[in-house]
Amino acid sequence: MQRVDVVIPCYNYAHFLQECVESVLSQAGVDVRVLILDDCSPDNTPEVGKALASRDNRVTYRRHAANKGHIATYNEGIEWAGGDVFLLLSADDYLLPGALSRSSELMRNHPHVGFTFGNALVAEPDGVIKRVDPLGDSSVPPTQILSGPQFIRMSGARNLVPTPTAVVRTTLQKQVGGYHKELPHAGDMEMWLRLASHAGVGYINEDQAVYRRHASNMSLQYYGQSILPDLQQRNQAFDILFRQGADSLRNDEKLRRFLARDLGKEALRLAGMAFNNFDVATAEAIQRFALEISPEVRNSLPWIKLVCKQTIGPKYWCTLNSIGRRVSG
Repeated sequence: MQRVDVVIPCYNYAHFLQECVESVLSQAGVDVRVLILDDCSPDNTPEVGKALASRDNRVTYRRHAANKGHIATYNEGIEWAGGDVFLLLSADDYLLPGALSRSSELMRNHPHVGFTFGNALVAEPDGVIKRVDPLGDSSVPPTQILSGPQFIRMSGARNLVPTPTAVVRTTLQKQVGGYHKELPHAGDMEMWLRLASHAGVGYINEDQAVYRRHASNMSLQYYGQSILPDLQQRNQAFDILFRQGADSLRNDEKLRRFLARDLGKEALRLAGMAFNNFDVATAEAIQRFALEISPEVRNSLPWIKLVCKQTIGPKYWCTLNSIGRRVSG
């Protein structure tokens, strides 16, 4: 059996921790180890973590004397990992049965694959469960192997990978290094791109993990002034990719332009979201950012749509949009 090391960063998630850890320990067909990294949680994480470690010698509990933040915690977990493959699994998420055996088997059969990912279920606060199918096509085979460049183009300006499903080959992770502290929001996206620049990527068309949405998730809310910094970090992620990724990418200007254009279009979509929230100043700032990184977005449909909204004005646009929804409904 392959050994899978699972690092569980935990900050103030004691009420989720047991379910998360047990979802790992119950995985069949793999030899698992678990490291709980408690980033100085103010709740009863120490009590829960120590109890879990005392009941199963596969579990280690470690607590920080002071809060280090998630990037430093992730990198500590990477340093600890020594198995064949490993997974960073947030304490508020959990694995579904068979997830690790499916990932480890694919990577054992395809040595050139650097990491695998799959579908995830999203548990909403109201109890509704939604599925995230990253490749978005029911005709996708049970498993699919993507070349690194294929994956990078498919991802574009967004994080294609549901993070709790990402199982990484440990030797490759050690080779490319840890997460960048200057990318607190775009760190995952940058990591998948960096790994893909060195190796193939495996996709598993199965539900691999459950991601919880709750009040402390930034993605649950309109995050106003954080939109532009998030986009800027994605642009930084691309810069890092072309500086630190595999040598074959460093002079690929065609790919660089493609990613810049895709980010520009995504920025315009988020500018439209800010505009719909009557945050005109943020919408304009994001629009300027889009034009700066990719001047050709001026000819795109998202640009034209945003300019139409700005011409009409937020109040009348929202009225027209509301009427349109009622008519179509």
